[in-house]
Amino acid sequence: MYKKILVANRGEIAIRVIRTCREMGIKTIGVYSAADRTAPHILMADEAYYLGSPPASESYLNTERILEIAEQSGAEAIHPGYGFLSESIRFANAITNKGISWIGPPAEAIREMGDKTLARQTALKAGVPVVPGLERPLNDNDDPHLIAREIGYPVLIKAAGGGGGKGMRIVYDEKDLLDLLDRARSEAISSFADDRVYIEKYLEKPHHIEIQILADQHGNCIALGERECSIQRRYQKIIEESPSPFIDDKLRQVMLDKAVELTKAVNYTGAGTVEFLVDTHHNYYFLEMNTRLQVEHPVTELITGIDLVRQQINIAYGDKLEHTQQDISFHGHAIECRIYAEDGYNNFAPSVGTIHELVLPDGFGVRLDHGLRVGEEVTPYYDPLLGKLIVHGSTRAGAISGMHRALSEFHIVGLETVIPFCLAIMENQQFLSGVYDTHFITDQIEEIRKHKFSNIEHKRNILGIAAAVHQTTVNKKSELKNNHKSISSWKSNGRSQELQ
Repeated sequence: MYKKILVANRGEIAIRVIRTCREMGIKTIGVYSAADRTAPHILMADEAYYLGSPPASESYLNTERILEIAEQSGAEAIHPGYGFLSESIRFANAITNKGISWIGPPAEAIREMGDKTLARQTALKAGVPVVPGLERPLNDNDDPHLIAREIGYPVLIKAAGGGGGKGMRIVYDEKDLLDLLDRARSEAISSFADDRVYIEKYLEKPHHIEIQILADQHGNCIALGERECSIQRRYQKIIEESPSPFIDDKLRQVMLDKAVELTKAVNYTGAGTVEFLVDTHHNYYFLEMNTRLQVEHPVTELITGIDLVRQQINIAYGDKLEHTQQDISFHGHAIECRIYAEDGYNNFAPSVGTIHELVLPDGFGVRLDHGLRVGEEVTPYYDPLLGKLIVHGSTRAGAISGMHRALSEFHIVGLETVIPFCLAIMENQQFLSGVYDTHFITDQIEEIRKHKFSNIEHKRNILGIAAAVHQTTVNKKSELKNNHKSISSWKSNGRSQELQ
């Protein structure tokens, strides 16, 4: 097994990878920007190396510097986490060319599934249904109006070379097509340095369902169930759960089988996610494949008991999968709330600042993946994800109840977060019923806002508790200091002798 792994990331995902490495007896190398000099992931790593100034382009996206550190530190493998360089073909190739292991899929699989139009073509060849639309990027000879009419409005313009909700626009009316097409291209080139876009049918009330897969280098591939990821803002997920309250056993099995078939079709190895859209009639369509570890992977870990990071490392080392498909069973229900530094009641406006007080949830069934500490500065340089709160219960109702309790205990002072917004969703009747789709936040925003004032009162209570605890600590320190001053050195020495 590897003796030393470089974690080419930051924050909670870096800590997540480091923890599994520790359990496996593997030394870890952390990397950091000037903004992360005292970040928790650096304090946890066995070794730490400076990357560069805060902007990601000069630090966590600096492939040359990361490779230099890998060679200097003697790293045998690199784990990219998610985001940053996790789906970079150039980075994956550069690592393997140096004789260092890449803890991820082959670069060719990243290329084939990372290009959205190429991925659609691959899915069709593998017999996996796709959303009706253009099977290639638009070119200068195309008439977008004609293509959109043939597909049928509403249509969705999507970036061909990226994901995460960037470079996407919904078009309901033909008169808006060209304007929204320009906007999508502009966002695509700024996000991915690639202005290619394509057009597909926009499904009105779909569910976003994803299948977790694992594949080794020996031809074995298994599916670890589905995750319901329909609660989103601006195509970015906020809450995920498993199993999905919408998918029945028959459809689940079909989607699991198709996900495995597609994975094998591209000679994929490692952990990956095949994503589908499912309409109200239970028709399913391939959306994309994420060729990396997903943010929401803990949901699957809690219902299967399988450490996905450990599996990634084992697969990259060349080991066979520890489990067969028959070994996989699902236990209970898990829900994840992503904790963003955003104001959910103000159109998810980003928030920056310093964490002054921190009250973390705990207790039975609660898992918190985070990189938070008092005094930590949240900057505008990186993704606003602070951590993930995941709760496991024997039933969906039990998991929701546990999540509500955990969110009620969780508070961060110094910046706005989505904690109150997530708490309101846990109280929303539509969510509680399990009958929701990707339009949930848009449809339920007024109901969610009704909870704003009750959540503000909760915030005041937490602040009051934090203030009281802080004052009690100050008073005790002062009392001990005064008592110490009033006792002579002779008495102090005598008490020390009594304690021995």
